[in-house]
Amino acid sequence: MITALFADRAENWARYEAPLHKAFAEKGLEVNLIRSTDTPEAVDYVIYAPSGPVSDFSPFVNLKAVLSLWAGVEKIEGNTSIKVPLCRMVDEGLSEGMVEWVTGHILRHHLGMDAHILGQDGVWRNDVVPPLARDRGVGFLGLGELGLDCAKAASGVGFEVMGWSRSLKSVEGIETFAGADGLREMLAKSQIIVLLLPDTAETRDVLNAEMLELLPDGAFIINPGRGTLIDDDALLDALDSGKVAHATLDVFRVEPLPAEHPFWAHPQVTVTPHIASETRPSSASRTIAENIRRGEAEEPFLYTVDRAAGY
Repeated sequence: MITALFADRAENWARYEAPLHKAFAEKGLEVNLIRSTDTPEAVDYVIYAPSGPVSDFSPFVNLKAVLSLWAGVEKIEGNTSIKVPLCRMVDEGLSEGMVEWVTGHILRHHLGMDAHILGQDGVWRNDVVPPLARDRGVGFLGLGELGLDCAKAASGVGFEVMGWSRSLKSVEGIETFAGADGLREMLAKSQIIVLLLPDTAETRDVLNAEMLELLPDGAFIINPGRGTLIDDDALLDALDSGKVAHATLDVFRVEPLPAEHPFWAHPQVTVTPHIASETRPSSASRTIAENIRRGEAEEPFLYTVDRAAGY
């Protein structure tokens, strides 16, 4: 019998218990799914979230893998008590939700929807027509699973899509960049920039005052990635100067975003409360079950974290 410890908050047990059992059955796995244990040496897999009760993995001496329920691993990848593969969550539901949120806000800014939605003042204004998507440069910072899915969706709409990643990637229909020079080149052509990078020492404040100045005048920023990717003060300065026309932000350095933070009241900032996408228990459970199946079959795990790179 396989033993898997569900190490997340108690309220999430109710959301995941049935989907996990269903996913295990679909894979033909007999899993003893538990919430706590007095015999950690009997645990084969820890299904983990940083908000859960486990932080020291050293008692789990026979552990085969730590299977994270979160896509981001910045709160766990530095945990030196993990001596086994650490697998991040890649979930089709998470990806679909992110694609929908990002595409919606790209189109919102591209079409200038706010002017009409918020400008119902009785004045007929038909002198501003948006360009076609093919004439709008959209740059993605980050071409991981989520970034790549969102970039492909934007390309499918017809936008001139560009993508930057730590190492150069080749993606059909997308102009790709890497390195410091590549970042500068892409930013200079990105009228809309979408941030989907992980939180690492190399990515923090990637959009600082110097990088923001490279954007075309009146650019739009969309950040559903990590709050640490943007220098908040530099962004506020760029918004006040008109360099950046609008910023739609879903993630922040401190969450919930404090009520006194200037983002809330700024007329060119849209705050959404970390809702761009969410892991769905049904599809996430299938990812967990597949990795357990792989572990039992001695096959390579999916979505293992590169501990040196931090993602």
